[in-house]
Amino acid sequence: MDAVSLDPFIHVRTAKNPVYAPVGNKLRFIANYTGEPQVWELDRGEAWPAQVSFTQDRITLIKYVNGTSNLIIGMDSKGNENEQLYLLKKDNKLIDLTNSPEHMHHFGGSSPDGKWIAWSSNRLQPAYLDIYIQNLETLEIRLVHSDNGLFSCLKWAPEGRSLLIQKTNTSLDNDLGILDLSTGRVNWITKHTGEAGFKNVHFNKDGTHLYLLSNKDREFFGLAFINLKTKHFDWMELGEWDFENLEMSKDKDKLAFTINEGGVSKGIILDLNTSNLYTWKTPLGVISKMKFSPDNQKLAYEFNGPAYPPDIWELDLKTIQAERLTYVSRSPALKDKLIEPEIITFRSFDNLQIPAFYYEPKNISKKLPVVLNIHGGPESQSRAVYNSIQQYLLNQGYAVCAPNVRGSTGYGKTYTHLDDVQKRMDAVTDLVYLVDWLKTNRNIDSERIAIMGGSYGGFMVLAAISHFPKYWSAAIDIVGMSSLRTFLETTSPWRKKQREAEYGTIERDGKFFDRIDPLNHTDRITSPLMILHGENDPRVRITESEQMVNKLKARNHQVEFIRFEDEGHKFGKLKNKTTAYKEMIQFLNRHMGK
Repeated sequence: MDAVSLDPFIHVRTAKNPVYAPVGNKLRFIANYTGEPQVWELDRGEAWPAQVSFTQDRITLIKYVNGTSNLIIGMDSKGNENEQLYLLKKDNKLIDLTNSPEHMHHFGGSSPDGKWIAWSSNRLQPAYLDIYIQNLETLEIRLVHSDNGLFSCLKWAPEGRSLLIQKTNTSLDNDLGILDLSTGRVNWITKHTGEAGFKNVHFNKDGTHLYLLSNKDREFFGLAFINLKTKHFDWMELGEWDFENLEMSKDKDKLAFTINEGGVSKGIILDLNTSNLYTWKTPLGVISKMKFSPDNQKLAYEFNGPAYPPDIWELDLKTIQAERLTYVSRSPALKDKLIEPEIITFRSFDNLQIPAFYYEPKNISKKLPVVLNIHGGPESQSRAVYNSIQQYLLNQGYAVCAPNVRGSTGYGKTYTHLDDVQKRMDAVTDLVYLVDWLKTNRNIDSERIAIMGGSYGGFMVLAAISHFPKYWSAAIDIVGMSSLRTFLETTSPWRKKQREAEYGTIERDGKFFDRIDPLNHTDRITSPLMILHGENDPRVRITESEQMVNKLKARNHQVEFIRFEDEGHKFGKLKNKTTAYKEMIQFLNRHMGK
């Protein structure tokens, strides 16, 4: 194997979030050419995209204002996730719209006439999100809905006098309603029993129906529609995997969506006039952020695969053929070095089949050191996407396994709830059974097994090394929780309400937290540990890492701690990612005999 340095893997650039200009042959997207995500524009007559925004912090959102060439952009400060909204005019002048840096703002679309926008914010109370509209000429802000809950605007109704809004009950359950701007009344249209999600919602041509994805009374998300007058809900297309990313064409006669087949995307076009379904070929990976062109001839999307880092692709709707539009991620240094996974399953302690992505280096015959990479969430999923550290480890002769333990999404509603509250440790036990399976079924060195993960994946790392210490040669925790009790005490108030549905409450489940929290079992940890955290993290406070480091140092355990003053829950700045990843690789090499 021809090894290369870590740098080409880290320095891979990405292009994301495509949006078509309302007129002309231009496409804008977010790319990190300069190290910080900015807005770029691709003109089909030009060979190379041009930079449009020039801000100090990362751009997190781009949306065109209806009927104009102006953009709404979102931006936070040093990773704190308090997104602020700005108007980027066609002359590249930037106008601050929200100007409340201590609060978050979630964009909710522009009015049909392009004069107003909607957004939600926690300005009134930290634990709640209320809905506002704002005039783009006068910058006047009006509060239009507040009711002690987590509310957001999804889009304006076609007539421009009402908003389609959402109430988030838990991260897996929500309701949709129509907010009348003249009266302030909400007509809730998805009242239901049991857990149900309603997402990716679109009005039909005359505004009488909604197309959407839902898992109401089902294990998986399917395609449905709702009659707004009668509130009648009916299915259009169903399957045995989750449907995702529903998008509607400008002329309202086509729908695009993806099917999440075990972490891999399959793209679908539905012609509403003929009811015909079309799919198109892609490499192994994940399709997201789909957008129809104004002339309804093209579909742009972000494609991200293990061997295809994020770039913008485009589907011709006449030929159903896709082509790659941007080559931001292309690196000759990585040619033929990126490895795609094998999808495996293993039986856990209760005979439950657990899926995982297993990556193996090329042309290796000796027993392999392996790194388990655990996703966050926990209501999330490891997907078949590019991961710089995974790919570099593979290039260095490590195997990598990314499991979707019980509690992950993508495998049905029941599977997602198998780790709820006091079943938390069942998911940690899945990791031990994965190790045993790898030892038996793959060419793994049982003396060189490491575990790493971020956010809730970091909690899983700490739980694994404190409750099952004998399995691990090294461990890396990135912005993880060391205690569910202290996490719920310190996380953002609005996030606490959502997470309690998954973790439980301190009042009801505090004794259970105390029994399982890694912070209370540091004396059992035997493997060397590296911890990394951003000081501005609003989700998992840096104190979660500090208290773990302090307890381990008090008993002279081998622990390394790296903190970043200008990062939050994710490491976004290239210089910080470079530092973090190089330290992580060196740490693994030291303790895995590389």
